[in-house]
Amino acid sequence: MSIIISQNGKKALKIDKSNFDREGYLQNYIHENPESIPVYEIDEDKKLFVVAREFQTESGPIDALAIDKDGDIYVVETKLYKNPDKRTVVAQALDYGASLWRHSDYNEFIVKINNAVNQKFKVSLEEKAKEFFNLDDEGIANMLESIKSNFSQGNIKFVILMDSIEDRLKDLIIYINQNSQFDIYAVQMEYYKYEQYEIMIPKLFGVEVKKNIPGSPNSNSRRIWDEQGFIIQTKERLGSEAEKVMNLYEYLRANTDKIKWGTGNANGSFSPIIKKT
Repeated sequence: MSIIISQNGKKALKIDKSNFDREGYLQNYIHENPESIPVYEIDEDKKLFVVAREFQTESGPIDALAIDKDGDIYVVETKLYKNPDKRTVVAQALDYGASLWRHSDYNEFIVKINNAVNQKFKVSLEEKAKEFFNLDDEGIANMLESIKSNFSQGNIKFVILMDSIEDRLKDLIIYINQNSQFDIYAVQMEYYKYEQYEIMIPKLFGVEVKKNIPGSPNSNSRRIWDEQGFIIQTKERLGSEAEKVMNLYEYLRANTDKIKWGTGNANGSFSPIIKKT
């Protein structure tokens, strides 16, 4: 594919697509220019802040680790089309996400991110995120709390960034998104050079999928909760702290007239009912 550039409608020039010489250049480009990852196609208010390059996990280094103002965590993997292992990049990204979730302590995770941000920008993660996302104190506190929640639950989003994406990889990403709770996006980054200028044309794949996975945060159906489901969810999410919630539940169940169970896609809730006497 070529593009045409001109000056005021004259002196048109045809610019042919260029190639990235190495993946390191592509990694550095998105680190310096995170707006080149078009997550605004997911939500017009979204943009990514790349907090670290080569973020170490037990499965190896993540090419780029990013966050957004909602506290979502993104594993970004770059791969040039000429590389022979391009079809394994999805499995590689998922492996990094699993390693990040299972083998990392949250406090250690935040310290590593803060160190990476401080090394590059000479300010803390909190200060840089406030500036980057234009957040106030409450907004940054909510963002950090969401990061903690997503990290502990393994809610990680994935971006596969390549200079060219074959149809089989597009089909694989659409299939995974349609049939799982994963959010995987592919970005095809076309690259052109003219004199001292670089032109990037990003195209996002995977966002067009509408999920309908029961119990997933993206499902349109609302689950009616019950005691058994609530207990299972409480133990899974709260671990050693679950006993406090269960003690409160048992007290309310014994001292109220009825427990009314709520509905929700992912989070269980209940309300104690006390009849008037």
